[in-house]
Amino acid sequence: MTGPVALIGAGEFLPLMAAFDAELLAATGRTRPRVAILPTAAAPEGEEVFQRRAAMGVEHFSALDAEVEAVLVHDRSEADDPANAQAVAEADLVYLSGGKPDHLLRSLMGSAVWSAMLGIHRRGGVLAGCSAGAMVLCGHQASFRRPPHLPFGYAPALGIVPGVAVFPSYDRTPEAVTALLILCAPRGTIVLGIDEGTAAVGRDGAWQVHGRSRVTVWRGRHRDRLRHGDVFRL
Repeated sequence: MTGPVALIGAGEFLPLMAAFDAELLAATGRTRPRVAILPTAAAPEGEEVFQRRAAMGVEHFSALDAEVEAVLVHDRSEADDPANAQAVAEADLVYLSGGKPDHLLRSLMGSAVWSAMLGIHRRGGVLAGCSAGAMVLCGHQASFRRPPHLPFGYAPALGIVPGVAVFPSYDRTPEAVTALLILCAPRGTIVLGIDEGTAAVGRDGAWQVHGRSRVTVWRGRHRDRLRHGDVFRL
């Protein structure tokens, strides 16, 4: 049976996510799970940001009594490094942190690290993505132009959650704007608007909302608001 997938709107490695991340660790079934942190999406923001994101992840999950390693994959060439792939393959939970989704997708798609992540998923391990990390795990990823910070289309993504796209930090943008962009998604795509400090966790098509705020599920023009504990199917 494949393992759980966690799609997180924003807030990785912050205290507000500690209880949720403890649940993810428990879902591995290990007494002291091994966690691999991939800060790859932060690489375009500079080495200081990249290293800080990695250090935050290690500190956060270490405090939850996990065995944690930051796998410092900056780009596609490092995603094909056998040592990095091996480090990921040994994990029970892989966490993709936030940053630039386009860079993260280019780095992982078809790489040795991604193959290792698929292996973890097939054996029941947990794959978690926050913000950019959540976007690339889905079937489609909104591509952004900067400026003016608006999506100009959707690209095929890693596909671990097929037929779905994610808008992270959904509560930070006026919904009147976001709704127009969501309605441009490829036909048949379910779009999840995931608020900060909130996650959707799924396995075999059944999903549950966790956290302090909401997940908005868009199926075409139909919109459902879901809160902590609510269950839905994709």
